[in-house]
Amino acid sequence: MTTVRFTVTFRFPASPRLDCESYAGLKARTARVSYPLTIATRRHHLVQIANEDRTLVVNAAAGEIPNKRYPGEPKGFVEEMRSVAMKMHPRTQSKEGKRESKAPQDSPVATWEFTVEGYLKFLVENKLVFDTLEGIIHDSTVPTYAALKNTGLERANNLAKDLEWFKEQGYELSEPKAHCKTYSLYLKDIAENDPPAFICHFYNIYFGHSAGGGRMIGSKVSERILDNKKLEFYKWDGDISELLTNLSEELNKVSELWTREEKNHCLEETEKAFKCYGHLLRSLVSPDL
Repeated sequence: MTTVRFTVTFRFPASPRLDCESYAGLKARTARVSYPLTIATRRHHLVQIANEDRTLVVNAAAGEIPNKRYPGEPKGFVEEMRSVAMKMHPRTQSKEGKRESKAPQDSPVATWEFTVEGYLKFLVENKLVFDTLEGIIHDSTVPTYAALKNTGLERANNLAKDLEWFKEQGYELSEPKAHCKTYSLYLKDIAENDPPAFICHFYNIYFGHSAGGGRMIGSKVSERILDNKKLEFYKWDGDISELLTNLSEELNKVSELWTREEKNHCLEETEKAFKCYGHLLRSLVSPDL
């Protein structure tokens, strides 16, 4: 088969989506490529190569790295958040975990020793956190948060019912600790000034409680210290999997409005989200700390 080598020059007309400076950069990056071709090669293959090259040039003009993929990205940004969150778990609690166990709450949940005192502190502090999250979403005029209202995953009202039940049993409720009040103030601040960071905490708190770990804690507490009573904190109206799927879709839509830098900033906040909520778990496992 005869083979010929010729030179192809790719030049592209100005695009209305590129400003003048970007277009000047695009022209400066116009490539002259030598491409080996057999006589039998079809013309549409050349067109495909040209289109692929144009995509790379446009990405370069926009300052983007072509074809870079983040863990979970093909499935949507929620999967990216899940991937980062799972790595933040201690190895003792998750096969995907990368963190060494350092705190009492890092041990396997099955080994935790629960007390009513510790569990009540945990519920009181969760009540403040969920009141804060749901108050922010309900009262906010930020368009980003509009789709996060009335997801069916709200917990504040359910927690209020549980705390009232404990009071009826004769238990006294303590005030949230200082770290929890500080966390509440922090959530209010980033909700207004740093939405990607706020979405990180929002995701990790709701999914952490609803998707597995939180429900496991509820099951163990019910079995060991509550005579198998299931609290309202662990009840949802509707199918929990469907509710989580719906929220995932809304969060993915929110993230579509972000730049890659904003997405990365959201992911980087995961460590802080784990640290802040970890203080609440410590109240459950070690109430005197």
